[in-house]
Order: sequence, then structure tokens, then C-alpha cells
Amino acid sequence: MRVAPCVIVRIAKFQKAVRGKTPWRLFAWKEVQPMPSKPQKPCAQRGCRELTSKRYCNIHAKEAMKYYNKHQRDPKSNKRYGRHWREIRASFLQTHPLCAMCWKDGKMTAADTVHHKKRLADGGNNYWENLMSLCSECHSRLHAEQGDYF
Repeated sequence: MRVAPCVIVRIAKFQKAVRGKTPWRLFAWKEVQPMPSKPQKPCAQRGCRELTSKRYCNIHAKEAMKYYNKHQRDPKSNKRYGRHWREIRASFLQTHPLCAMCWKDGKMTAADTVHHKKRLADGGNNYWENLMSLCSECHSRLHAEQGDYF
């Protein structure tokens, strides 16, 4: 089992000083042991022996995504998610770098997906009021709860 190296986390606590009423910072350093990663397994592509923690290795993941986009995904979605959408997505992630659902739970997780609150197929739009930045775990969980495609 492979365990990632320990991470040093700085915890800042704000307290009032005994003399006077000026706040001062007390920094405590705490060593955090991360959870061990799951064991790696061979890539799901027939004949590939590359070990990965996901379903496919990096090379075959791209091929599987191309196949999905071409043969299984709705053809209209390729029109909706073109160059214009990639520019909107990049600017939204730049201004909203944290996952909104994790933020509500008190966690700071980097967002890597932009989610439409109201789907484009249901009459939604690409305005920022209709967008939400999410991490991949929260995005998958949200769609699984809605019963969309998981």
C-alpha cells in the first residue's frame, strides 16, 4: 500500500491578547496523515498492462472519451459545448476556483467542473447565474442523485 507523504498544515487561531484588546495570531503546526490511496489495477483496455487507480490509463482514457463523444453522447451536445463554452468555462473557473458544494460543507476543494443549474437541454443558458463550479466528486454525486447518467 502506497501512502502519500505527510502534509504539514498550518492552523491559524485568532485570540485576544491578555493585555489590551488587540488580536494576535497563534499558529499551530499539525501533521496530518492522509488516507491511503486505493490499490492500482490494470487498465480496462484489452491487452494494456498499465496500472492505474481509475478505469483506464491516461492514454486509453482519451480514446474512451473520444468514443463516448462520437457514439454514445447526444449529437446536439457537441454543438452546445464548443469553443465558446470552453472560454466561458475557463473564465468562470478562474473567478470561482473552489467547489461550491464543498464550500457549504466547510471544505476547501479546487473546482474542475462547471455545472449548469438548469440544463441546456431544458432551456438553461450559459449565463453565470446558471453556473456552479464543482469538483468532480460533487459533480458526479449531484448527477447520480438526479438520475441523469450514472
